[in-house]
Amino acid sequence: MNRKQAESTLERFSGKRVLVVGDLMVDEYVWGHVSRVSPEAPVLVVDAESHTFVPGGAANVVHNLRALGAETVVAGVVGNDTVGERLLDELRLLGADTSAVVTADDRPTTQKTRIVAGAQQVVRVDRERRSPLPLEVATRLEARASELLTVCDALLFSDYDKGVLCQNTVQVLMQAARRSGAVTTANPKPASAAFYVDVDVAQLNKTEAEQASGAHLLRVPEDTFHAVGARLRETIGVRNLLITRSAQGLTVFQSDGGFVDIAPHRVEVYDGTGAGDSTIAGLTLALAAGASVEDAAAIGNAAGGAVVRKVGVATATCAEIAALFEAA
Repeated sequence: MNRKQAESTLERFSGKRVLVVGDLMVDEYVWGHVSRVSPEAPVLVVDAESHTFVPGGAANVVHNLRALGAETVVAGVVGNDTVGERLLDELRLLGADTSAVVTADDRPTTQKTRIVAGAQQVVRVDRERRSPLPLEVATRLEARASELLTVCDALLFSDYDKGVLCQNTVQVLMQAARRSGAVTTANPKPASAAFYVDVDVAQLNKTEAEQASGAHLLRVPEDTFHAVGARLRETIGVRNLLITRSAQGLTVFQSDGGFVDIAPHRVEVYDGTGAGDSTIAGLTLALAAGASVEDAAAIGNAAGGAVVRKVGVATATCAEIAALFEAA
């Protein structure tokens, strides 16, 4: 794919409507410095200097889609707490439709707090409950999301294994997506990969693919990697399987049994945080815009490449993605 072809696809992103269903989270950072050890215990004392609060998990996928010009609808769960209220406010400020977000009393809003001293993360504190949603809550989410799918171009599952996406919910929404003709994509965890039978494209990173297949892929020859990837696609039953491979780019295992390797963009990597969210967002929008699976993967690859050049959780713009492609 050259730059002219990429720009033609990217121009069609504006106005595409994507329903993101998954685990909404908050990424909180406390930034400071260390100058002493606590007299109470042998631990560092961090003098806090600043604090940031950003949408994470499925909410970060929404952020990426909005940065690329998409209209977004969000379906997920927050707790009955001030963190959940603030996350909904942040999503609305991004311009997302949050009418399919359900408040659950049985769990807090998932929040990950990272304490960072200088450039070093000292500790992370997680507040979450990962058990499946109560039936009544899951049913409400499914009903509202299914209704909204009738006016969406794509359905994106953002699965962080926090209890929102059980197998039944995925099946209900897949059926609704097929009725409406929406593109379907998923970014699952290994334990839930088999939930996404018949999805158009499922995305795993190489470590997740290892866990899902039971094979060690980090140092195997290319032919072995491709054989394992092809078998994994068949096993979980998705139409196409995309495996991201960091410095080796990514590989798409296709429904006809073939595969396509897409080379990485030669960029200076500062931070890989959230690159997978950027990749799946770019891929999904490209499919919704009518691109082939191979071309959509190339767009997703460039979106991830644009994001790793930035520090922290970031998004890519269409201009930044296009700039990574060579002129025709």
